[in-house]
Amino acid sequence: MAQLVDKAKGFVADKVARVQKPEAELADLSLKNVGRGGATLAGRVDVSNPYSHSIPICEVSYSLKSAGREVASGTMPDPGSLTAGDTTRLDIPVKVPFDFLVSLARDAGRDWDIDYEMRVGLTVDLPILGNFTLPLTKSGELKLPTLSDVF
Repeated sequence: MAQLVDKAKGFVADKVARVQKPEAELADLSLKNVGRGGATLAGRVDVSNPYSHSIPICEVSYSLKSAGREVASGTMPDPGSLTAGDTTRLDIPVKVPFDFLVSLARDAGRDWDIDYEMRVGLTVDLPILGNFTLPLTKSGELKLPTLSDVF
């Protein structure tokens, strides 16, 4: 009987491993706006849905680090769903407090950009499998606008 159960577990594990899953890419991080309270950055995630029906997104969690410190983190509960058989673009607003912007000025002063690492966890509700989290990480440089860009 134990051999039968082990074979059944192996069969199910093999089938689950072959199930197509959505694929996601953390495509971009850009400066959206700057105000008195701080700055809002926009993270863009492109998610492709291989299924012929939409998939609900349960939650998007994010964490932004710069200079070895966490700048901002948060979650977006229930941001919508993935379009059937297509790529869905999600914009993640990341609010950076003004006091942290001042401390980032040291990094920006050297080369007029901010080095960052952004981590995103995209949790979707897949048929049969249930909740599935796609982990995404992107490191890069966020170029700051110059005076010539503003005027």
